[in-house]
Amino acid sequence: MIQRYTRKVMGDLWTDENKYAAWLKVEILACEAMAELGIIPKEAAKNIRKNAAFSVERIEQIEAETRHDVIAFLTCVAEHVGADARYIHRGLTSSDVLDTSMAYLMRQAGKIILEDCDRLMAAIRKRAFEHKDTPMIGRSHGIHAEPITFGLKLAVWYDEMKRNRRRFENALETISYGKISGAVGTFANIPPEIEAYICKQLELKPAPASTQIIQRDRYAEYFSALAIMASSVEKMALEIRHLQRTEVLEAEEYFSKGQKGSSAMPHKRNPIGSENLCGLARLVRSNAMAAMENVALWHERDISHSSVERVIAPDSTILMDYMLNRLTGLIEKLMVYPERMKENLNLLKGLIFSQQILLALADAGVSREDAYRMVQTQAMRVWQERAEFKMLILKDDDICRHLGREKIEEIFDLSYHLKYIGNIFERVFNPPQPSPKRRGR
Repeated sequence: MIQRYTRKVMGDLWTDENKYAAWLKVEILACEAMAELGIIPKEAAKNIRKNAAFSVERIEQIEAETRHDVIAFLTCVAEHVGADARYIHRGLTSSDVLDTSMAYLMRQAGKIILEDCDRLMAAIRKRAFEHKDTPMIGRSHGIHAEPITFGLKLAVWYDEMKRNRRRFENALETISYGKISGAVGTFANIPPEIEAYICKQLELKPAPASTQIIQRDRYAEYFSALAIMASSVEKMALEIRHLQRTEVLEAEEYFSKGQKGSSAMPHKRNPIGSENLCGLARLVRSNAMAAMENVALWHERDISHSSVERVIAPDSTILMDYMLNRLTGLIEKLMVYPERMKENLNLLKGLIFSQQILLALADAGVSREDAYRMVQTQAMRVWQERAEFKMLILKDDDICRHLGREKIEEIFDLSYHLKYIGNIFERVFNPPQPSPKRRGR
């Protein structure tokens, strides 16, 4: 299902057919704008819009001889248009067409990715509320720390995806600029009004200043935002992998009927979806580095960036589209095991309450250094003897003298750790909206 979605939507966006269609859109819009300004005959512009066409196969035949893709494209279009083709590309340079159409395509790709983000966030939100009060152990350094809920873990993911979406939305605006300013950006042979008209029709803005190309810091921001988003996807996938480890088994990827985990071991159920996502994130990050390398070019332009972008633009957007949809499916079908979470919560026999004992002793007047020593002494016995921490604390005369049995019993209550989960959910899912600014009198 996910693969079909990616291939039919995002994949089709980057076909040669669609690329040349975007080029042709720019060229036709330029002719229309020139006709409105009286630079070319209006009848010529009408003829161009009516008859302009291309064949990918024919373009490839011509390019085999010319060794120039835009010239091959223009030659092919001219074969369909006839004599009025002399007005096509008038005053333009190749990069006017390439960069403006690339911004148009990247903007379309970005809109798909934003929709993907929305679907993923909806899936995370649903599971977060489902497990808002499902207790589990929180871990630092991979070691049991203090209790959280599985819903809180998902709320953290949701909050991170909000930042990813906002970051990418900003990057999408940064690349939504076109340029029709000629060979070195001076508008020597084409007036700025042409650029303004084309950009408006394509939902772009004119670049305030350009050389022969749109400046590649814009692209670097776009691909960096994708790389950060891919890293967040990897983070979530990695957590699923950890939770599925046999020794943990608190959550697990859905394992369909007839699915196989190993050619040798029939018992295996592997987190292959999450592993796949972790691997793909490396590609998206490496593409961001390539985009940064494209920022520095010779003078008003060289061509070293072009070959890179032919790879990273389709690859990164297609990969990100696929990754977001695959993760959405994983989370929607994720198998969660609350009873196993409860079992693991008790593995350390109460050590997860050590900080409360420490704080209670400090509140009772014991110095932090002495309190830490007293609690750690009993905590280390739990590690060594596998005894119950609570029982050891109750048998420690020094600790009991300062706290009393009733206070100690009160401390070993799981709800103490989870009392503000609702507050956190409110901040994540229903944050206060900024008040509208009042106009000055």
